[in-house]
Amino acid sequence: MVVVHENNALHHVVIIGGGFGGLYTAKTLAKANVNVTLIDKRNFHLFQPLLYQVATGTLSPADISSPLRAVFRKSKNTKVLLGEVNDIDPEAQEVTLGDRTIPYDTLVVATGANHSYYGHDNWRPLAPGLKTVEDAIEIRRRIFSAFEAAEKETDPELRRAWLTFVIVGAGPTGVELAGAISELAYKTLKEDFRNIDTSETKILLLQGGDRILPHMVPQLSKVAKVSLQKLGVVTQTNTRVTNIENDIVTFKQGDKVQEIASKTILWAAGVKGSSIGQVLANRTGVECDRSGRVIVEPDLTIKGSKNIFVIGDLGNFSHQDGKPLPGVAPVAKQEGEYVAKLIQKRLQGQTLPQFRYNDVGSLAMIGKNLAVVDLSFIKLQGFLAWIFWLVVHIYFLIEFDTKLLVVFQWAWNYITRNRRSRLITGREAFEEAKTVTNDVPSTTIKVQEAYKVGV
Repeated sequence: MVVVHENNALHHVVIIGGGFGGLYTAKTLAKANVNVTLIDKRNFHLFQPLLYQVATGTLSPADISSPLRAVFRKSKNTKVLLGEVNDIDPEAQEVTLGDRTIPYDTLVVATGANHSYYGHDNWRPLAPGLKTVEDAIEIRRRIFSAFEAAEKETDPELRRAWLTFVIVGAGPTGVELAGAISELAYKTLKEDFRNIDTSETKILLLQGGDRILPHMVPQLSKVAKVSLQKLGVVTQTNTRVTNIENDIVTFKQGDKVQEIASKTILWAAGVKGSSIGQVLANRTGVECDRSGRVIVEPDLTIKGSKNIFVIGDLGNFSHQDGKPLPGVAPVAKQEGEYVAKLIQKRLQGQTLPQFRYNDVGSLAMIGKNLAVVDLSFIKLQGFLAWIFWLVVHIYFLIEFDTKLLVVFQWAWNYITRNRRSRLITGREAFEEAKTVTNDVPSTTIKVQEAYKVGV
């Protein structure tokens, strides 16, 4: 085991995770009199709020990714390491990174969260979520492959299954995916195929609660639902998915059980903390909630370890109004900035009041010229909300050249309705292209039966 030591003259801050929380911790410490080591299993920061646009062909992965070494090129006190932390030793104050250990004086854990399938992990390969670049590319492959397969399919029932998209979860990700797929089917791809009419596409958005976008005020949830309906999206609330198997989604509304056949099922419901949360629980005894998120103190440390902070989606901060803060980028950003300032204050023998999140509001894109924005002082919908959504997302992109690329792509897409990143990539795409369909007779029968009772 190799032990890596930093300059002992300076306080050493180790940050695990280069998402919004880790990134803004490191950026705020960039000119501080400390040594910073930022560790991530990817060499880039990913702007997750725009992942759905990669998944639907509007942007490419590089448009929403910033290499971490480039971001911190001028931060001479910051070292970036590529790797995955698999253990933390609070007593020795070390993290284990492969075959090496790295000591720390202060540790900031910002490893985010993954999708939760509520005990049905066997659904994961059948209904991928959207958290990583790989997820986005896989979803993009499935969406565009579905239209290609429908173009070749001669069986009308199977063709309908290829042209049916089911999205589970109607938070911002689910709503934005549904709107983007609608725009693809009814506008972008309308003239591209010869054997199918893409306007026959069916998009079903399933939500377990009583309204979509539940984090927004009811008025905007209603506006979003009506807007989606105008785009051809069928929304089903108070709906619980009970099974996903053989291209059939089974769901329950009250006592009524229904099935629908779909070749493209996407998951946008539920989150669970990353595996590092359990490592911390085992090593320190800290409590985790049912979703695997670490319960944090008012200053974002964990109980019994004042030099370990947990921020972003992995942390459960419930000290403001009794409810955990949402897993969104502004929360992680503000937590990262707070932790960096608190570290500097501590080194001066001072402290800060407990963390308090300044809720800047929430927003969701529905489609072209359509969005909803819920701010503390104003509610917006339609075109003005859409403009506000664009400005906010451009503002939060990390690098200037990335901002320019995204603005250009959006402008081009707006004028032409063309999406230049409609690529079907990966080995699976090559294998699929060699066959007319991916079906076997038993699946064909199940699909046909599902459409007899489907929505």
